[in-house]
Amino acid sequence: MTGDLRCPLCGFSAVPTAVPLSCPACQVPLNYRRDVPLDPTVSDLRGRGIWRYAPFLPDVAPLTLGEGGTPLVPSLRMGPRLGVRLAFKVEGANPTGSFKDRGAAVLVAVLRSLGAKAVADDSSGNAGAALAAYAARAGLPARLYVPAHASGPKLSQITAYGGELVRVPGPRERATEAARAACARDPGLAYASHNTSPYFLVGVTTLACEVFEDLGERIPDHVVAPVGGGGIYLGLARGFSLLRDLGWIPRVPRIHAAQAAACAPVVRALAGGHAEPIEMNPRDTVAEGARIPNPERGREVVAALHAVHGDAVALGEDEILASQRALAREEGLYVEPTAALAVAALPILIGRGTIRPGDEVVVPLTGSGLKASTG
Repeated sequence: MTGDLRCPLCGFSAVPTAVPLSCPACQVPLNYRRDVPLDPTVSDLRGRGIWRYAPFLPDVAPLTLGEGGTPLVPSLRMGPRLGVRLAFKVEGANPTGSFKDRGAAVLVAVLRSLGAKAVADDSSGNAGAALAAYAARAGLPARLYVPAHASGPKLSQITAYGGELVRVPGPRERATEAARAACARDPGLAYASHNTSPYFLVGVTTLACEVFEDLGERIPDHVVAPVGGGGIYLGLARGFSLLRDLGWIPRVPRIHAAQAAACAPVVRALAGGHAEPIEMNPRDTVAEGARIPNPERGREVVAALHAVHGDAVALGEDEILASQRALAREEGLYVEPTAALAVAALPILIGRGTIRPGDEVVVPLTGSGLKASTG
């Protein structure tokens, strides 16, 4: 496999490996980087879905369930009411119901090419369901380490794909520790971490590429995304940066972050002028997919926010649920509460003057409401 792994902060490089690596100096996960063929154009792209962007992805045999190619739906009521040109990228239309399919498809394809015999991750949510599905497609066993208290339809989805659930007592961090320890003991078990794998993140960059094409080969003024582990935020930032570096777009749009007030370490960092997320004791929130108090890519997220002149908003529980209901009733779009975070942030961003009247805004709706255990 061509390409290398790079630190997003200092440029340290390493050879691609199945094991997620961190920069020894910056202590952040490394990213995958591939040299793009000279002067590609949109007309050089082939097919549909995420593998349409194969020249930007690791050069491995594609693994697909038809992920990507999700609709960009113009807002008929919320946008006009808010005074902006608004469109929703409906990521719940992916095969397992969330944007995580983009990353899982690339990650499992790479691990399969590197000889993995089985894959493991720590997730009781959308990432676990996506990994189980693509592992099944690849013919690989999948083991998911989940908090002992985890429940709901996402666990049922994982087991439906044949994923093995290992319940770990204690806080969420214990599941991560257990997954890493198991992979360290068993060389045939690859740690398919959606939070630290460079291959998962590069799969999510295809979202930015699609938004560019959906809009007729241009970019919006703003994108607003929920932030938990930071995968979708960084995927968007890296994807648009790639298109800028190719000369396809003049600049990267402003990308804003939305978190629940119950767990807002990135919002607190930006507000306080800190380079790293401010770790906090999280409260329960309906936006369970974003309840990550100490994201492993958090420092990179904060750096990316500054680079793209992004803003960050913390939302209360009532605001999140009200936006979830409004999306369904006003736009016919049913999303899980985590996906509603970004929609809930819009009035605040407009009120601050971050988003101005008439600006064009795209919001990725990260997961289907059919996956939600709340709301």
